[in-house]
Amino acid sequence: MLIIFTGNGKGKTTAAIGQALRAVGNGSKVLMVQFIKGSWKSGEDISSKELYPNFKIIKKGKGFVRIGDDKIPFEEHQKAAQDALVYAEEQIGLKKWNIVILDEIWNALSLKLVTPESVVDFISKNILITDHLIMTGRDCPQEFIDKADLVTEMMEIKHPFAKGLPGKKGLEY
Repeated sequence: MLIIFTGNGKGKTTAAIGQALRAVGNGSKVLMVQFIKGSWKSGEDISSKELYPNFKIIKKGKGFVRIGDDKIPFEEHQKAAQDALVYAEEQIGLKKWNIVILDEIWNALSLKLVTPESVVDFISKNILITDHLIMTGRDCPQEFIDKADLVTEMMEIKHPFAKGLPGKKGLEY
């Protein structure tokens, strides 16, 4: 099953992690590959270690692209995202994961870190190997929404960022 969590609101990664927790609780093994998030520690990094080897999070991203004080060359971000796609495919080939989550893949696509063709190819090669693919991020193109079995759009109605408030530990990271 291809599951997509997209939209401009909070909760895409959170929803994917919720699915992961539910699946692990029912005996599944889940791999989350993060395409954008950098090396900083988040709550999910810490808690997923408690569920290892049934739930594993791998950060392949270099951090936010062209936001704030990003000094990493675009080509490094691009290579990291492309490597993440290759890594996810290699892991699926091992046939040990019931669910594979590509976190912020749609952001990587809209930033041109990966190509639409590479994502189409990834889905077509892997959708029948693993039980479920979950793909998250803003700006999911319609062509992928049309292919998906389940799509949820998170819509921002109100968010503390709009008031200039920083992200809260435990809620945002």
